[in-house]
Amino acid sequence: MALPFAASSDFAIDKDAGRPCPNLQDDFRCGIHRDLRSRGFTGCTVYDCFGAGQKVSQLTFGGEDWRRSPQLARQMFDVFPLVRQLHELLWYLDEAAALPTSGPIRTDLRAARAATDRLSNGDAGALARLDVAAHRQQINTLLLHASELARATVPGRRKDRRGADLVGAKLRRANLRGASLRGALLVAADLREADLRRADLIGADLRDADLRGADLTGSLFLVQSQLDSARGDGRTRLPATVTTPKHW
Repeated sequence: MALPFAASSDFAIDKDAGRPCPNLQDDFRCGIHRDLRSRGFTGCTVYDCFGAGQKVSQLTFGGEDWRRSPQLARQMFDVFPLVRQLHELLWYLDEAAALPTSGPIRTDLRAARAATDRLSNGDAGALARLDVAAHRQQINTLLLHASELARATVPGRRKDRRGADLVGAKLRRANLRGASLRGALLVAADLREADLRRADLIGADLRDADLRGADLTGSLFLVQSQLDSARGDGRTRLPATVTTPKHW
């Protein structure tokens, strides 16, 4: 209901924000959930709100929903993407704090996590006033430090491809161990049998990237939705924070 999408390789139809998807049922379930990929809704299978939808409906608005309380709909939809960003940050902060190399900044990471959690639990008015971009920048500084500490354990020169345009890049068997691929565009990149151990993948776009046989052991800040948007096989080695997508 809240988010828009456009007809593309990810979605079969156009849908405006604030308009219910035609596949949404009266019980709020998806009518084609088991067949999303075959029906042209791959984008739905790779989206993750990090629990923000549950937080907004159950906590921020006390169990109300836009059908029973249509007067709250606009406010709900405005608050939802803000809470989603905060919940994504919570995910990254948890991973960063758990890294064995994060000892020097673990106290700061835990404090940042507690502060972010408090913000996410605010009421609708407080959330609407929140400068999420500024808070995200503060957290990003910590996450970058955690990444540098973790990747410093990788011997040799480590590649820095932050924000790089690597769409369709031929990177088969590439040595990207300990590389920074933060925000890199790796759409449809050939990463077969690439070494991505300890690589920082926060925000990297892996849609249709070929990860067959790649080694992502210990890769940093890889979330399930990134992996779900890529291609892989039984030989692809993954960090413990994610699971092998069912469609591989």
